[in-house]
Amino acid sequence: MMNSFDIIVIGSGPGGYVAAIRASQLGMKVGVVEKAEPGGICLNWGCIPTKALLKSAQVLEYCRHASEYGISSGGDTAADFTAVIARSRGVADAMSKGIQYLFKKYNIEIIKGFGRLKGNSAVEVETSEGATETYSAKHIIIATGARSKELPNLKQDGKKIIGYREAMSLPVLPASMVVVGSGAIGSEFASFYRSMGTEVTLVEFMPRVLPLEDEEVSRTVERSFKKAKMKVMTGSSVEKVDITGDNCRITIKTPKGEEVIMADIVLSAVGVIPNIEGIGLEENSVMTDRGKIIVDKYYKTSIEGVYAIGDIVPGPALAHVASAEAIVCVEKIAGHNPEPVDYNNIPACTYTSPEVASCGMTEESARTAGKEIKTGKFMFMASGKASASGAHEGFVKLVFDATDNKLLGAHMTGMNVTELIASMVLARRMGATAVDIMRSIHPHPTMSEAVMEAAAAAMGEAIHG
Repeated sequence: MMNSFDIIVIGSGPGGYVAAIRASQLGMKVGVVEKAEPGGICLNWGCIPTKALLKSAQVLEYCRHASEYGISSGGDTAADFTAVIARSRGVADAMSKGIQYLFKKYNIEIIKGFGRLKGNSAVEVETSEGATETYSAKHIIIATGARSKELPNLKQDGKKIIGYREAMSLPVLPASMVVVGSGAIGSEFASFYRSMGTEVTLVEFMPRVLPLEDEEVSRTVERSFKKAKMKVMTGSSVEKVDITGDNCRITIKTPKGEEVIMADIVLSAVGVIPNIEGIGLEENSVMTDRGKIIVDKYYKTSIEGVYAIGDIVPGPALAHVASAEAIVCVEKIAGHNPEPVDYNNIPACTYTSPEVASCGMTEESARTAGKEIKTGKFMFMASGKASASGAHEGFVKLVFDATDNKLLGAHMTGMNVTELIASMVLARRMGATAVDIMRSIHPHPTMSEAVMEAAAAAMGEAIHG
């Protein structure tokens, strides 16, 4: 009975550990199989440590511009890159220990090793020493996450051509770097390394950076990158990288022809690929499609008793999505009637400078869907709090359905907008209208007033815009 559980979760990232804790809260005996650090990639090598790096970059920028706030720094400001990396790793380590504490608090057993399915009620775990042991469970949740995607012509060697994991722990600050891909991961690292002093070239295949965001947001961020003296190459692709010399020789195809750039490091940030190999899916007839596990709205796979959540199932590969899926999955297993995740109302955040946050429909997608829309926009240059903070850049744009004035989407760029977007997710969930938002009194002076002002602008009643 020691090896028998109500639920075994394979993986302890933001999907896996949340599933485990919620299952324990609902009275189940839970085991978690994890081959590396508790907390998964997000906590140890993704979301959390990258934000620690970006915070160091922000502090550095404040120091560089201290005189603009009436502060004399009394000398040159410089970053200790080794200390910056060490701080980031320390933050990640502390958070991982926090997950271990929660597992202990909820009597969740951590099973160290690599887990694979053995039928629909057992998991075989292989330890780092090669020994195996089998554990039984009434239900199995697969939450194995994803890893950095490799392009055929951009094979990562971990030294000259790296992925996000190596980018978080480089031993020395590179003098120059080419970042391939301008999604959230690529843009955040490009922003961080440029702030640290690295000469950064950002290469994006699509016509604009952050191509999934509102076009006006993307253009604003691109201008900010260029203002920071980052080279931005959109509509371009890396054709080959020669790493035989001391540096990388990168051949880039641009709209104007091929261009060759030399750099110390190439960071591949072209997305992630699900970790579904070798975990027993094929042997147990778990159905997949295009590299992801097929599930129903409660995350049940094609075989009874086996579930999958997070980056390995269709949907946005985001930590908060995995956590939401985990709760729905476990509560359904427990016999509850949870509301399925609404994938049309997922917030997306990018922690560049300026930050980017969005949810719901863009103007373009709303029109494509045949909707008649009205929009409201408020520029932060008209915000008292933004002016006091020295953060004039950016705006809040809200998209409403013109027939009933309900909120369809929210798109923001500027200081701390990642802290504002949750209110818009709630507004969309509750069916809020422009009038609801503009008549909800927002505190002054705050960045959040921009939301109220944008709603008022959509109704032709803007006071400050």
